[in-house]
Amino acid sequence: MRTWKAITAALAGILTLTTGLAAPAHASASALLPAAAAVDTPTVYGRAAYLIDASSGKVLFDDNGTERMPIASLTKTMTAYVVLKTAKPTDVVQIAPADVSYAEDGGGTTADLRAGDRLTVNELLYGLMLPSGADAAHALARTYGPGVDGFVAKMNATARQLGMADTQYVNADGLPMPGSDGYSTARDQALLAAKALELPLIKETAGTRYHSLEASGEHRSYSWRNTNRLLRTAPDAIGLKTGFTRAAGFCLAFASEQDGQRLVGVLLGESDSSRRFATAGELLTWGASRQAA
Repeated sequence: MRTWKAITAALAGILTLTTGLAAPAHASASALLPAAAAVDTPTVYGRAAYLIDASSGKVLFDDNGTERMPIASLTKTMTAYVVLKTAKPTDVVQIAPADVSYAEDGGGTTADLRAGDRLTVNELLYGLMLPSGADAAHALARTYGPGVDGFVAKMNATARQLGMADTQYVNADGLPMPGSDGYSTARDQALLAAKALELPLIKETAGTRYHSLEASGEHRSYSWRNTNRLLRTAPDAIGLKTGFTRAAGFCLAFASEQDGQRLVGVLLGESDSSRRFATAGELLTWGASRQAA
């Protein structure tokens, strides 16, 4: 947390002890926890951060959690969630030339899908979530909209149903669009992450570090590595999604599970890629310790 926020939290604690006055309610960790605990909160350098106990919905940390901003490839979590509302994991999707060219022309990360390949929804989810394939997102949106525009409409309708009042999607992948990149908030993305992880297939996919697919008569071989380094550094981490564009900065939706307790958090607008993973790990450790106290 920024230095001035730490000073504010400390002064609030002094006022509470000496005058009995409660610290003012505002969107920060010091308003959510006793002032004595607030000084121990991890330092956050990004534009926004949010952490919740997914089991109870209790907010543990909130730093600019309701500020609207672009979220880059965190968008793909909603893509996976909407697909699984209607599709079966065994459904087969044929990759079209437009899926491949969309990702290449847009400068997005890809799963290196090849036009003509036929893959199940289950396999495409790995291509979507691990290497963050914009080609996989386009193929799924095109198939289950039907059409990309129809699919984006479903994404926004689902956001409203989940209570994500400060979210607007413009595509299924988070790539910049002429006129608008869309927007969301750390709070809204934490709500989505908690719901998405309730689906076993998303939890399994997002928590997988590597996934390989042998060649068959339907498709060539594929090998995908998860871009989420937190899975290698935090033993209790179970996902969820990375993201980056110049406008959004480095983003991360993250989660851990220990002794039946699931914590879910979001970092937006970080300027350093590696630091987002370190900060997420510190927030998860901090949140778990506060819950256990």
